[in-house]
Amino acid sequence: MKIADRIQQIPPSGIRKFFEMVIGMDDVISLGVGEPDFVTPWSIREACIYSLEKGYTSYTSNWGLRELRDELSLQMESDYGIYYNPEDQILVTTGVSEAIDLCSRAIVNPRDEVIVVEPCYVSYNPCIVLAGGKPVPVSTSISNDFKVTPEQIKEKITKKTKAIIFNYPNNPTGAVMRKKELEEIADVIVEYDLIAISDEVYDRLTYEGRHTCFASLNGMQDRTILLNGFSKSYAMTGWRIGYALGTPKIIGAMLKVHQYTMLCAPITAQMAAIDALKNGKENVTEMVQEYDRRRRLIVKGLNDLGLDCFEPRGAFYAFPSIKNTGMTSKEFAEGLLKEQKVAVVPGDVFGKSGSGFVRCAYAVSRNEIKEALRRIGNFLQG
Repeated sequence: MKIADRIQQIPPSGIRKFFEMVIGMDDVISLGVGEPDFVTPWSIREACIYSLEKGYTSYTSNWGLRELRDELSLQMESDYGIYYNPEDQILVTTGVSEAIDLCSRAIVNPRDEVIVVEPCYVSYNPCIVLAGGKPVPVSTSISNDFKVTPEQIKEKITKKTKAIIFNYPNNPTGAVMRKKELEEIADVIVEYDLIAISDEVYDRLTYEGRHTCFASLNGMQDRTILLNGFSKSYAMTGWRIGYALGTPKIIGAMLKVHQYTMLCAPITAQMAAIDALKNGKENVTEMVQEYDRRRRLIVKGLNDLGLDCFEPRGAFYAFPSIKNTGMTSKEFAEGLLKEQKVAVVPGDVFGKSGSGFVRCAYAVSRNEIKEALRRIGNFLQG
């Protein structure tokens, strides 16, 4: 049987490959999958349990629970000073990954080009391809703290360019862009009449200063599809709750795809998300403080081992260069797992500009980080 050409163009997820390799192995320290080691805070879990006890097991509106959308609207206005109407500008999705797929299919026509800022989350390019579009990569580098510049974007724009997708704080590098830098990108978006897709799932995991929401910039709310979720900030990866914010026209188009493919996010997870927004801020603050301690530990440790490591200012990833080892990213990751039982992800699965790097998620305990660093040192010594 013949497989669709689009599917054959897409490689399997490089992240999930290493996740599957780790399953069943003993004594492995996994710095591979971007998943908090914290258990979801109790009040959030309790809200889910209570919802089950009360019999909340039905479908919800395709849009998501109205109370959840109301809370999201209040949060956006309180945190960033922008208002989204819960009636037609907020769509609850099954994780941010579904939201990426929905917005790609909602706006991309065959042969449309979408600029993708790399290194990037592994879903961006495949979702654009599945929508019939063409991903156009823009590579960032450690020399510029993995920040994209207006000049780089302009070089890639053609008559076919429809949108640009970026993610700050960034997965896999931990890079953050400041308000002035984002305003320069916004000027390019206006000049060339583009749609911005801003994935801000790590917005609360920042260590220096305050996160700038791209849609809050002058003139950007109507040009931006804003994606976010609960997985990272609230330690709710398995709950699969995300959301998309945008104009009624674009969110309505995304809803059409969502209606036929996903219907709605699980009601119990939506009930838990409501509690997260109402009562979870203190838990988030505590987790961020602990991530910050881990961040400083792993960055210093990698640099001390001779692996040049950019200092991440958001998310929970370190992205050290392994170029001085003479190994490719894949060789390094596979060798480290086989010989020392430490799992990291090859940087090139996040785009060509990730070649020569590996991603290390510091969403594990400090003791595990110390042991992982010891094992990496042994591996480097051969």
